[in-house]
Amino acid sequence: KATQGQTSLANTHPFMRELWGEYWLFAHNGHLKHFYPAPGDYYCPVGNTDSERAFCHILEQLRQRFPQKPEQTVLMEHIACLVKEIREHGLFNFLMSNGDMMFAHASTLLHYIVRKAPFGQAKLLDDDVAIDFAAVTTPNDKVAVIATLPLTVNETWQQLAVNEMVMFEGGDIVRHDVPAHPVYMSAEEGLAVARAAGVSV
Repeated sequence: KATQGQTSLANTHPFMRELWGEYWLFAHNGHLKHFYPAPGDYYCPVGNTDSERAFCHILEQLRQRFPQKPEQTVLMEHIACLVKEIREHGLFNFLMSNGDMMFAHASTLLHYIVRKAPFGQAKLLDDDVAIDFAAVTTPNDKVAVIATLPLTVNETWQQLAVNEMVMFEGGDIVRHDVPAHPVYMSAEEGLAVARAAGVSV
């Protein structure tokens, strides 16, 4: 499904690029209007989606500013600044990760849960299926799951505020960029905004 560009392999998430000798992945659920940043020296989209343009723009700006990977606080601050510019063009719910850290940003709806020992059962919201995480994990495991809406009915999911960005590391949120006066959309409000923008929900 797509709001921009044809449905093709080149336009399929997640997108992957190398930066600072690491592979970075990016997935976007949203719609950016009139977002056509200047072509970069290092990163160019292969397909024709707003999502890949945003990803390439973020990496291009990071690489131009930082020849070597910066300290986490500096990286978070710089990504947050880029995100504030990009989200002026519309809906920008995204995940970006290098395998060690993951950034999550909400324009509308984004929920997360951190699962750790002691693990229990999780019952899926849209199917009569329960998963016993104690049977498929070790006591040292910790997993963060991020989704538009909660996926289970018997667990407590946390919601990101509108325009909040967080950084996960080792399954925990270690850095926040939160508006001074956080606003939380209801599921109905968020889905209505997404549908109006042509985003699949």
